[in-house]
Amino acid sequence: MIAGVYAVLVWLAASYKTEHQGLDIHLYWSEMEKTTAWEIKMNAWQTHQISNQVDELQDYNVFESDQILDEILNRYGSQDQQKLRDFGERIGSKQYYEYAELANRHTPELHSFDARGRRIDYLEFHPAWHKWMGLNRQYAVHAHPFIEAKSPSKWVDWAARFYLSGQVECGNLCPNAMTLGSIPLIQREAHLWEQLGEKLLSCEYDERDLPISQKKSIWLGMGMTEKQGGSDVRANETFAVPVEKSGRGQAYLITGHKWFFSAPMCDAHLVVAKTEQESLACFFVPRFLQDGSKNAVNVQRLKDKVGNRSNSSSEVEFQNAWGIMIGEPGRGIPTIIEMANYTRLTCSVGSSAMLRQALVQCIAYTRQRKAFGKNLAEQPLMRAVLSDLALESEAATQLSFYLAHCYEQDDALSVAWKRIMTPAAKFWICKRTVELSGEMMEVFGGNGYVETGILARIFKEAPVNTIWEGSGNVMCLDVLRAISRDRESIEVLFQSFAEVAALEPILQNELQQLFKLFSASSADDLQFMARSLVSRLVILAQAILLKQYAPSYVSDAFIHTRYTAFHGRVVGMLDTKSVDVERLLQRAYAA
Repeated sequence: MIAGVYAVLVWLAASYKTEHQGLDIHLYWSEMEKTTAWEIKMNAWQTHQISNQVDELQDYNVFESDQILDEILNRYGSQDQQKLRDFGERIGSKQYYEYAELANRHTPELHSFDARGRRIDYLEFHPAWHKWMGLNRQYAVHAHPFIEAKSPSKWVDWAARFYLSGQVECGNLCPNAMTLGSIPLIQREAHLWEQLGEKLLSCEYDERDLPISQKKSIWLGMGMTEKQGGSDVRANETFAVPVEKSGRGQAYLITGHKWFFSAPMCDAHLVVAKTEQESLACFFVPRFLQDGSKNAVNVQRLKDKVGNRSNSSSEVEFQNAWGIMIGEPGRGIPTIIEMANYTRLTCSVGSSAMLRQALVQCIAYTRQRKAFGKNLAEQPLMRAVLSDLALESEAATQLSFYLAHCYEQDDALSVAWKRIMTPAAKFWICKRTVELSGEMMEVFGGNGYVETGILARIFKEAPVNTIWEGSGNVMCLDVLRAISRDRESIEVLFQSFAEVAALEPILQNELQQLFKLFSASSADDLQFMARSLVSRLVILAQAILLKQYAPSYVSDAFIHTRYTAFHGRVVGMLDTKSVDVERLLQRAYAA
């Protein structure tokens, strides 16, 4: 090596000598010999030493590390743990974290025309997107309750799948959720179900862009929102005229526009449009016609969204697009809302998944990162923050899974939970995830505020669930609508709370106050207070569930911090002397 250096110096000296005659190269070598050790030391230096830097958690089993999920599955008699364990191992692998990052970095591309100008509206996805879609299809995230229809824990087992997958890549869950929600509607249309049922339930992923008749499996999306109406679906102007006969099961031609058309690469969509009688109906609209030609659903552009980047959302125009009416004429909104009730449940489970992933990342990070002479997780104020986050995460998870369990039942209490608590949980859990994902980014400091990390992706992903399937105001008004149409439902719900609340005076007092407010307030007052009332209703439900199913150190801490202590909107404002911090954090993530 020294000989090589010497040769370079000879060449440099020779070049230098042409300008400075009389220079002796040996003089240069003598000087170099004096500083050889210094030069070697310089070569060993680095511009900075990498220490006290902690990588985000990967290569762990997302299922096995979740004690709370294991308890929930055992409670509801799940026999699916081994399959979920395998699923959790694949989801938590470094490979699938990388696929998630790639799918969100390389977003879908719309190809409107082929090389000769023919309209194709083909969406190109990065291969990483297909890896995630294929994995979720393999494990029946899109249809488990209908594939395992006889299982008593079918909806809880489905929620576990959705919850595990949503911790790492959320965008692909949109077509999974819509397909899930559409299946009950298609099952009631005998002719359609005969054609589509096997392909909807199939666990074999088929990414090919072909007519339904040529595919092994299919996805369904939806189109409700129009630019002039938004959440006010009754303001829709898209209209449908019958090809021959009118009514359920008949073919129509649809003309109009959808401002948000979810997942335009899906094989078909459920679309709301007006009929000739000015009443709204729901239509099954495929991307390809039976002769193999493209249906006249023209994608105008893809939405450039804040988050949910891996998934495609679009604006479309219908130019006499062919579709079949499903459901009864004039019942388009109730028909599509039935689908939305399922997808609202997916929002709650999906947001709980984001909370869980961000919490685990925060705990793993702070246990290794040092500041002021200690690991961050040993610093008292950080422990207060992490404890509060752990309580919020478990409360969201317990509520989401209990709600999923209610979808397996048809008794009066389960119906009340589904009708009242589905929009309520969707409102509160999704709102909290938006707020808390920012807190969790802050735990990572600057490392959380970079695009390459999963915390940034969760932070940008979280708001979609507050907006999709109805904003916060729409959810709160839906709760009030459910109660006003069936007063007995809120009584049944509160009666179910009463036995547990009787053990805790604070909860009993809150239950009585809420019942009076829901019962005695005028319609205008209820609307004015709707966000407050629904928030209190959800927190009470969470406290009841934790009191029933979680260890006392969890439920007592939740009740203390949410009712007896000052609990502001800033995380970590609690008295840790009344909270068993160590057990809470070990329960949240023990690895």
